[in-house]
Amino acid sequence: QVQLVESGGGLVQPGGSMRLSCEVSGNIISINLMGWYRQAPGNEREFIGSVATYGSTTYADSVKGRFTISRDNVKNMIFLQMDSLKPEDTAIYYCNVPQGWYSEYGYLDEVWGQGTLVTVSS
Repeated sequence: QVQLVESGGGLVQPGGSMRLSCEVSGNIISINLMGWYRQAPGNEREFIGSVATYGSTTYADSVKGRFTISRDNVKNMIFLQMDSLKPEDTAIYYCNVPQGWYSEYGYLDEVWGQGTLVTVSS
């Protein structure tokens, strides 16, 4: 019922910036919380942050002050602006809808996109 497609990854130099997008196949106004995660090679998937319906955000300490999450409830998209990138930010980045009951969709299992690879290297 809900599908997520991430885009915007690629190669960036340390200290650079990159903006990731996540397009949602459906209305996100009824999805009160959406998140971004990442998974580096050999590591478990890591929570980066989340954005609520009207824009309030939370962030992991590892990205606080460098990453900014936003959403556009008209375009049904969420975004991850990444600044001051470091080599340790290299990972596959995923957007996420948590499992739960949603008025428009009923019960949803956790939903993940296919991910987009970000490589921070000189």
